[in-house]
Order: sequence, then structure tokens, then C-alpha cells
Amino acid sequence: MEFRWNDWNIQHVAEHGVDPEESESVVQDAAPPWPLFRGDGKFLVWGRGRGDRPLQVVFVLDPDDTAYIIHARPLTEKEKRRFRRRNR
Repeated sequence: MEFRWNDWNIQHVAEHGVDPEESESVVQDAAPPWPLFRGDGKFLVWGRGRGDRPLQVVFVLDPDDTAYIIHARPLTEKEKRRFRRRNR
């Protein structure tokens, strides 16, 4: 999968302590039930980033199927518990 990055989305994920490569790996390594379609063309993925850190990544697909990541952040404690239960 190809990804599209610009200053805005690089800075936005960095504000949450995530870098582009880590975001991409979460999307590329997604296993069912991920990604989940969330409407408005947005897809949500929970997965493991660098150091096995649980992350949430939201992306949209451009018309050429390039992924444009619009949000990435570490999971909250409550989300981490749900993620662990789901991945048993």
C-alpha cells in the first residue's frame, strides 16, 4: 500500500508522539477485523506500533487507493483493555 504524506499529517501524528513509519506499519499489518469503516470515507485500525505499543490510526483512501493518514495516537487505557480482549 502506498501512503501520501504532507506537512499537515506528519505534524498531526507527531503531536501524538507517533511518526509516519509507525503509522504506516499499523495500517499495513492490520488483521481482521481491521480496518473498520467508520463512514465519511474513513477507516480505523488498532494495531501494534514500535515497541509493541498499541496505536489507533485513522486514514482515508485517495481515488488512486493511496492511504492518507489523518490521525494516529496511542490507545487509552480503556482501549488497550478492549484491544487485548479482542486479540486473544
